[in-house]
Amino acid sequence: MTDPIADYLTRLRNALKANHRVVDIPASNLKKEMTKVLHDKGYILNYKFEDTENNQGNIKIALKYNEDTKKPAVLNLERVSKPGLRKYVQAESLPRVLNGLGVAILSTSKGVVTDKEAREMHIGGEVLCYVY
Repeated sequence: MTDPIADYLTRLRNALKANHRVVDIPASNLKKEMTKVLHDKGYILNYKFEDTENNQGNIKIALKYNEDTKKPAVLNLERVSKPGLRKYVQAESLPRVLNGLGVAILSTSKGVVTDKEAREMHIGGEVLCYVY
């Protein structure tokens, strides 16, 4: 697999479209940090890190839906920085997703953060994905 982050986003996207409650994703440190950011921002209900016999581990993510309309909390997951074309931004040119309604997830020297947190810390980094 050449792009594990795209695989992570695609598994989430497919599970949301199929109205699944829980999705299993192979774990990595970057995926764990992205999951924590999604949980902190309210896009997923809960998550759990599990160990497996091959020491890679699994991430179990409980997806979040609107109780009345049954629509998912995440409308779109868009991969920005790809292995063939990395997208780096400076602190002055951090992206705003849907004029602040969405979230851009960045990998920075201070860890995986959202665009708002990176703006407060005044640091740039690699734009991993947009979530809204």
